[in-house]
Amino acid sequence: MASLLDPTARGRVILVGAGPGDPDLLTVRAVEALKSADVLVHDGLVDRRVLDLAPQAHRISVAKTRSRHTVPQDGINALIIAHVKTGAIVVRLKGGDPFIFGRGGEEVEAVRAAGLPVEVIPGISSALGAAAEAMLPLTHRDWSSAVSFVAGQCKGLTDQDWSGLAGKGRTLVIYMGVATCPDIAEKLMRDGVAPDMPVAVLERATLPGSRALRTLLADLGPMVTREKVASPAIIVVGEVVQLSDAQDRLGHWARQAQAMHAPETVSGAEPAQGNAA
Repeated sequence: MASLLDPTARGRVILVGAGPGDPDLLTVRAVEALKSADVLVHDGLVDRRVLDLAPQAHRISVAKTRSRHTVPQDGINALIIAHVKTGAIVVRLKGGDPFIFGRGGEEVEAVRAAGLPVEVIPGISSALGAAAEAMLPLTHRDWSSAVSFVAGQCKGLTDQDWSGLAGKGRTLVIYMGVATCPDIAEKLMRDGVAPDMPVAVLERATLPGSRALRTLLADLGPMVTREKVASPAIIVVGEVVQLSDAQDRLGHWARQAQAMHAPETVSGAEPAQGNAA
């Protein structure tokens, strides 16, 4: 079957993964798709430099924030289908990879149900891009033989069963978990994960202003508050965090607190002597 990127083929959908943020991490195939787009339906977190690779396209933002979607998913599906039926090449541009917490599966189902052609171009997932930037290996022969990906607010945190996903020899990667991180930490500790399990928070990965911060599981919520961490951010739980370049923020605050409470000494002063009898 010929690729749907054939410029003579009209009226089709291309789901494109925009990667973790930095335009340099787009695939060559993704750039080709952007150049062919008539209509660009994009997420809110996609970097403007990526959007600018399709200057000819009519842009439609379907940005989503926590508990507030500018366009509901059914509306996005209908929007894509309506434009394709006019004969347009519609690029549906998603942060990371379309099939990792990107609702790409739902959109493919809807387009196919309408009898229209669709292609998916994968992207570097946000977790993989963030981990690479922080020099954080998600698997390691000495530290972790398994890695799991979960959503921190998908269908409600309490509905999710994470038992066995985090702990010694395993890595857990949590998307969309900044707002619920205190609950996440409590949930994991109730499931038996040690309170001193290393945790990293990777904020704005691959973009200007990115930060990689490290602490322990019991301090996850307090650290996010202290450091004013904001979405988008990925949370990584596991011993592999110790191998990363992430800043040890718990150690930093502990040293500051110790310095504040250290007894003051006067340079050159002699210790007080007791009175002679």
